[in-house]
Amino acid sequence: MFREMRRKKQLLSEEETSEIIKAHSAGVLSVTGDDGYPYGIPISYAYIDGNLYFHCAKEGHKIDAIKRNDKVSFCVIDKDEVIQETFTTHFRSVVAFGRARILTEDIDRRAALESLVGKYSPDYMQEGQKEIEKDWSRVCVVEVKIEHMTGKAAKEIAKYKE
Repeated sequence: MFREMRRKKQLLSEEETSEIIKAHSAGVLSVTGDDGYPYGIPISYAYIDGNLYFHCAKEGHKIDAIKRNDKVSFCVIDKDEVIQETFTTHFRSVVAFGRARILTEDIDRRAALESLVGKYSPDYMQEGQKEIEKDWSRVCVVEVKIEHMTGKAAKEIAKYKE
């Protein structure tokens, strides 16, 4: 169903791939937007047990797109070092494919929002609970069940692993 990576020597392990997606604070979510145009939008997210969670407004381009087509992709760039003299970059990145769904059960919504507070403001959990309560009726929470995820590194970096 998903393509195999063409340059298998550059494939990161599942462990490295998971570490990258857990470590970062932002990535780009891509959906099928209006009139079939791709729509990529930077988001903050939490990655837990193979799923991504993010919050957003209840209305807008992103939510309309997810309601029309739940298939999404998500990308995180871990490293991007330009090497001028060799006309290349030393990079590490992750691409994930999955299905997005708007969470409707209060217990699921709360758990996802608490995971976001825990990731971005771990020293302010109590204040985060108040923020969740304040915005509860206005916030939309989305889960992306990842079906396929790969990590890739520039061949120059991959060589160092061998």
